[in-house]
Amino acid sequence: LLSARRRHLMHGCELVDSVAFNPHKMLGSPLQTSPFLTRHKDLLYQANSGNATYLFQQDKFYDVSYDTGDKSIQCGRKVDAFKFWFMMKARGEEHFEKLVDHTFDMADLLQQKVNQRTNFRLVPAFENRKCTNVGFWYIPDHMLGQEETEEWWQEIGAIAPKIKESMILDGTLMIGYQPLPFKNYKNFFRMVLHCVPRPEPEQLDYILDQIHLYGSQLTK
Repeated sequence: LLSARRRHLMHGCELVDSVAFNPHKMLGSPLQTSPFLTRHKDLLYQANSGNATYLFQQDKFYDVSYDTGDKSIQCGRKVDAFKFWFMMKARGEEHFEKLVDHTFDMADLLQQKVNQRTNFRLVPAFENRKCTNVGFWYIPDHMLGQEETEEWWQEIGAIAPKIKESMILDGTLMIGYQPLPFKNYKNFFRMVLHCVPRPEPEQLDYILDQIHLYGSQLTK
């Protein structure tokens, strides 16, 4: 939405009935700040209106069409939209475009670094990723070059939780992991890069180095 270089990723959005966008996840805006856009007039009112008479009296002295809270799930918290507006007003679109482009570049760099390291393997589903999530497995030395049987993958699936536990207990790093059962992918690390704080190459190296440090200590 904010990057001319990545605008092609939004191709086809003009065909949908609605679009939701969460600037908290990517841009670091305060919670809650998610715009929801629909092409259908009055749909939000029909879906969310509670007609609360203690809030939205119809005989007020001003135009009650300005009482937009009845259109929103958040009701009186509709002013949450101003958080994003203030961000854009203070920083400008160019500032956030540079942040988004930089974060995508750092995700591309992380993917390259994963592919260059012997003990790391990119999850196939992330080869043509559309955002800044990078998924990868860590494979300890003692498991390299082995036949990748079901038992081998079961053991691989236990690696990420063990490494994460050790890193958290030592206070060095916290990174998410998950499986993708419908693709039969066992647990893998899923690194999500955000614009805020701004990611840098040395931080990517630190992440991979820490995973390797703790992973290399694992034995059967």
